[in-house]
Amino acid sequence: MTIETSLLKALYPLDSMLPEHLDALAREGVSEELGRNDVLFSEGETDDHAYYLLGGEVQGSYSDGRSKSISADSLQGRYPVGDLQPRRFTATISSLSATVLRFDRRYLEKVITFDQLVRSGQLKSDPDDPDSSRWAFRLLQSKALRKVPAGSLERLFTRFEEISVSDGQAIIREGDDGDYYYVIKEGAAAVSQLQDSGPAVVAYLVRGDSFGEDALLSNSVRNASVDMIKDGSLMRLAKSDFGELLKQPVVEWITPGKASIMVRQGAGIIDVRTREEFDERAIKGALNLPLYRLREHLSELDKKTRYVCYCNTGERSAAAAFILNKMGFEAVALAGGLSSMVKQVDKPKS
Repeated sequence: MTIETSLLKALYPLDSMLPEHLDALAREGVSEELGRNDVLFSEGETDDHAYYLLGGEVQGSYSDGRSKSISADSLQGRYPVGDLQPRRFTATISSLSATVLRFDRRYLEKVITFDQLVRSGQLKSDPDDPDSSRWAFRLLQSKALRKVPAGSLERLFTRFEEISVSDGQAIIREGDDGDYYYVIKEGAAAVSQLQDSGPAVVAYLVRGDSFGEDALLSNSVRNASVDMIKDGSLMRLAKSDFGELLKQPVVEWITPGKASIMVRQGAGIIDVRTREEFDERAIKGALNLPLYRLREHLSELDKKTRYVCYCNTGERSAAAAFILNKMGFEAVALAGGLSSMVKQVDKPKS
């Protein structure tokens, strides 16, 4: 159900947000019609949702016997229902029906933080252009950014540098050292890679898309070239800032023991090394998707499956996990690389 922006203006702390930010948030909310005795959440649970009550009543029940009633028409009903984590009480619909608005709580918190940065003047936004912040909201929607603490957003966004670019301008060249991470604020770009027949376009990028992280994460050279195909502007983040503010919180490292447990529970294994390395030795059951070709094979992966990425040392697997998370998958990187996992599940190839 489409959420009317006007409904959000009556809720705290959304009532003070800039209209264009409120519009973007409204597109991400989910409205649900629930009936009496339906449970929103239970005491002691930790979940990923923030709930607002748009209509009806909720009964909050504590394990010590206390209870409270929350009505959508009350002042308390303008705040998120029981927003502390873990949940302090069990929330049950007590009216005949109720309308509940649900957000991803991490995304909501990041949007509120971004809005406050813009309103405080720390970030530039064109009040005459409702789309001037669209690049940032696309970035905030990335699954990779879910793990970035809201408190780090101020440093992240204030360290971005805006640069003007023109149609035909080369931004990065395949084989060069990595220096910046980029997000397209305005314009469009083409990604190309050298193949046997020469350079070939493998992807197109538009506003809000990001690129350049592969080399920064894997400490290697650029594996593709990016050229602008439309005038615009880019937001770029220096390698050191990227490592501090994005790489560390986004990439989850796991031990070989935990990786073995994940695999037994159904997780997939992705070897992001080259075919030659894979043919020499690999973890049994692994799918070989070289890092520089990873984006071309995303359609072969299942978003319902968790993936363990590995390489020889962990550098390339960190880049792969970042990319997969950014594209909506759930992926982790194997600490220590292939050698650390061999004793757990590997058998040499014959």
